[in-house]
Order: sequence, then structure tokens, then C-alpha cells
Amino acid sequence: MMILRNARYLGEPYDLLVRDGRVAAFGPAGSLDIPSDAETVDAAGHRLFPSLIDAHVHLREPGFEWKEDVASGLAAAAHGGVGRVLCMANTDPVNDEASVTRHILDAAARSHPHGPCAYPVAAATVGLKGQELAPLGELAAAGCVAVSNDGVPLANTEIVRRVMEYASDLGLILIDHCEDPGLARATHMNEGCLSGMMGVKGQPDVAETIQAGRDILLAEYLGLPVHIAHVSCRRTLDILAWGKARGVRVSAETCPHYLLLDESALEGYNSNAKINPPLRTPDDVDAMRAAVKSGLIDIVVTDHAPHAAHEKEHPLDQAPNGITGLDTALTLMWSLIAAGILDEADLMRLYAWKPAEIFGLPVNRFRPGDPADFCLFDPEREWVVRPESLYSKSANSPWLGKTLRGRVSAHWMGGVKIV
Repeated sequence: MMILRNARYLGEPYDLLVRDGRVAAFGPAGSLDIPSDAETVDAAGHRLFPSLIDAHVHLREPGFEWKEDVASGLAAAAHGGVGRVLCMANTDPVNDEASVTRHILDAAARSHPHGPCAYPVAAATVGLKGQELAPLGELAAAGCVAVSNDGVPLANTEIVRRVMEYASDLGLILIDHCEDPGLARATHMNEGCLSGMMGVKGQPDVAETIQAGRDILLAEYLGLPVHIAHVSCRRTLDILAWGKARGVRVSAETCPHYLLLDESALEGYNSNAKINPPLRTPDDVDAMRAAVKSGLIDIVVTDHAPHAAHEKEHPLDQAPNGITGLDTALTLMWSLIAAGILDEADLMRLYAWKPAEIFGLPVNRFRPGDPADFCLFDPEREWVVRPESLYSKSANSPWLGKTLRGRVSAHWMGGVKIV
């Protein structure tokens, strides 16, 4: 049994009583009846948050362990305030058979028996090739909680339909990487004036919006849910708003980098800011910020995509897409709170409660009986993003070398301290 005292929750001091891995009581500081044998932990006024749920992560294992493995990825999650991660299927071998799913779950249980927890996402198609449906029943039975072809957009609408139908029968949802393969082929940043000045082939924002529109129309026709991955631009938000206004069962995610950075981060051919979909314009950033505040965008994810340093050292047109995000997850979201763009309640909705609702995961709302999954965050702690200050194996972050304010100071899962 443990009592956490003097934590700040939504700006007020609170106490939290934990018994048998669950929330026993939660209330204003000094208001709880505390058993005499409870271990006391002083939160020192640090902010209290439920453990975050990151619904879009690349753990890279099996097959790409030099970039990341399950153990290091979950360590980064723990120190970023993330207690549950959905890990994408673009591994090697692809997670299109139950043995791969079991490997990921076993690796997580061995390396982090008390959490964070990994939730594998099944490949939508065999080998992510977009031609033949993966055995989703087998994958769901093995422990997959969603379906995605992330990394390889699905061009065949008939395949998308069958995946949505098959997944829905199994109680799963399609997380779709929306990108028109033709418009996006061989592109390396956002298409616009900057890409023209840099002499780099750019991807138009409509490449994302066209497929998002297709998915929303299909979801309406079928009466089934769909989840739109890593939304990056105003144009897609317009289509999303149209679908939601019509009652379509569509949800959507975005990432901290689309809320904090624009295409100018690639000036100087900075490969650590190269991601897919690409960073867009300042106007798109403003639109994304408004969308997470209003709830038009349902959740925030990192799209944590680690790459080894030597891979990102190539010229921009040869470097792989992707940035790391788990280590900096809560810190970057806190910067939006500090700037007055979001508040702490928004953070909990976007990064814990709504992801749990969409994907059917346990979550802590600080109600009696909830899992005692929570973290403390020190908003005053300054730290420099360096390879040695990160728990991920990779440091391909656009914030590399920059000083950030705020970091997780402690983290519990099921009442067990993991950080």
C-alpha cells in the first residue's frame, strides 16, 4: 500500500492512495483516511498524470534491433511517461503471423515485467504488400489490438474495404497510413516554395487528404470505424470535420512534431526533421493546434521511428523518414501547455483517456479500482537532448542538441515504480 502526497493535479494539490496495484482513493491533499502501514511518497509538488497511451510506435524488433528493440523502446516509453504502446507491424519478418506477435509480447514481458506494456498491431496485408489480407483472426488471437499497413499505404480500395470488414468482425480497427502512392513517390519534404528553393522534390498535402477522404467515405458506406494515422495538414482536417459532421465513425491522430515544427526545420537539409508525412507549413501547424484543442483530432501519438545515426547521416534524398519521440513525449506536450495552447486536461484526454477508449485499453482516470498507472512530471527540470540523455537506442530527433524544460521524475505501473 502506498500514499502519494503533495502531487499537483490540474493545478491543485492531491493525494493518491494505491492498494493492490489499483487506485484506492484520490482526493485533495489531506482529505484521505490513510492506513498507518501505508508507504508514504512525497511528490514534491510535481505534476501528476495518468500513464500515457501511445497508439503509434515503431519498436523495430524483430529485424532492426540496431535501431531499437523492445527493451530499449519500452525504456524510452517509461521515461517519457508512456505506459502502453501500440507497436506497428513493419518489422522483419513483418507481424503478419502469430509467431511474430508472440515474440514481441514475450520480449516485452521479459524486459519490462511491470510495464510499460506493448500491444502489437497486426499487418493488414501479407508482407505489407497490399495484395492479400493477413490472417487477422490468428493475429487477434495471438494478442494484436489493431490492424495497419503503416509504412506502406494501401492503394487498392477493395483491399481497404475487406480489411475494415474483417477487422471489425474481430473487434479491431484499421489504423490507416493515408498517402497517395503516386503523388508521394520519391518525395522528401512538403511541396511548396521552400522545397522549390532547396531543389528537393516535395509531397503535396493533398496526397494525404485524398486517401483520408477515401477512407472516410468508405467508413460511412460500410458503417464501420476507421482511424486516420498521423494527420499533418489543414486540408485533411477539413475532410475529417466533414466526415464527423455526417456521423462517420472516424477518429484521427497527430504527433507533437506537427504541433511544434514546420517545414523550415528541414532548412540546411536537416535529415533529423525528415518524416512521412512531412512537416508542413506554419498555417498547417496553427490548424493542427486548433484541432487537438477542439477534439477534431482525437489523440496524440509520437510515431516513434528510430534510425541509427549512420542512416540519418546520408543526404536528405537518401536518408530514411522518421524521428524518435518516446523519450521526449511528455516534455514536448508540456511545452504546448506552458505556451497556453493546451491545458493539462487536454493532455490527459488526448494522450491517455481517448486512446484507451478507441483501442479498448486499460486506463487510469484516478477513480477507485482504476489501474495505478501514473507518472510524476517535474516542469522545471531542464535537460539537453543528447544520445546519452535518451533511453532509445537512436537519437534521430529534430530536438537533438536543444535544451528542453520538464521531464518525468517517476513512473508507476500497477503500483510498481518503473522509473
